[in-house]
Amino acid sequence: MIDSFCVPLVLDCDPGHDDMFAILLAAAHPGIDLLAVTTVAGNGPLDAVTENARRICTLAGLDGTVVAAGADRALLGDRRTAPNIHGKTGLDGAPLPEPTVPLADEDAVTVIARLLEESERPVTIAATGPLTNVATLLERRPDLKPRIERIVFMGGSAGRGNTTPLAEFNVHTDPEAADRVLRCGLPLVMCGLDVTHQALATPEVFERLRSIGGLLPATLGGLLRFFAGTYEKVYGMPAPPVHDPVAIAAIIDPDVVRCVEAPVAVELAGEHTRGATVVDLHGVTGAPANVQVALELDSGRFWDLMLDAVRVLSDQGALSD
Repeated sequence: MIDSFCVPLVLDCDPGHDDMFAILLAAAHPGIDLLAVTTVAGNGPLDAVTENARRICTLAGLDGTVVAAGADRALLGDRRTAPNIHGKTGLDGAPLPEPTVPLADEDAVTVIARLLEESERPVTIAATGPLTNVATLLERRPDLKPRIERIVFMGGSAGRGNTTPLAEFNVHTDPEAADRVLRCGLPLVMCGLDVTHQALATPEVFERLRSIGGLLPATLGGLLRFFAGTYEKVYGMPAPPVHDPVAIAAIIDPDVVRCVEAPVAVELAGEHTRGATVVDLHGVTGAPANVQVALELDSGRFWDLMLDAVRVLSDQGALSD
């Protein structure tokens, strides 16, 4: 944990199976004060991922969670979703309850700005979808940058991609937004494919999840099995990587990941490389380092955090069978 206080956090996401786990970890851990869950189009259209966020919060008993909807497309107007990975709803695999958690009247950027203004301490932003909302906030309200402790995002890669040979989905979906964030001058932590592909939901993880018992773990297991099936079909990976909660785990316990400081830029124009994150691990460009890049994961520590969060929510307030 960063210090003895809770970290005030806004989670900007596009649920999504892995975003689901990010929400649960952020909501359950005592080291996080989850101020809001904001949504952005990505794994599914905006209306679908926003509905998913509300359903997840309802399932987990997170009735007081603020949920606000944000951008429905990239900064340049492009729309990309991932039904081949997350299904038609963005969260296929098990039935979810009708949402009782309300949707905020204000849009995501307005909600985040207000929370930054009201917080007694600078706020950490965790972004586990395309960076459209975060980039828009920085453009509209540059005066609020001192109110942001840091931005921890799931996206990019120091090596290969998962949407094109070199581009990861979140960054490729809105490269201009990622470019703005990387140039913003705030402390940044990048949890890209290098580290998230080490957060594998192995058979042992499935068994540990099942052993918790109750509706929440059973539902998560069904959703995760669907995710595992699409990952094996599309990428040939027998165990799916649960990307997004790695960013939350890195906030809770920095020792979960090993980071190196490096210059990172986004390719905006390349015919074959648009959306690729150019991570200069060896300093060959001479550019100043602007990002802490996570490269290694303590997977045992990560899954202990994640499954403890599910157990806490299952015990304390999740919907019952």
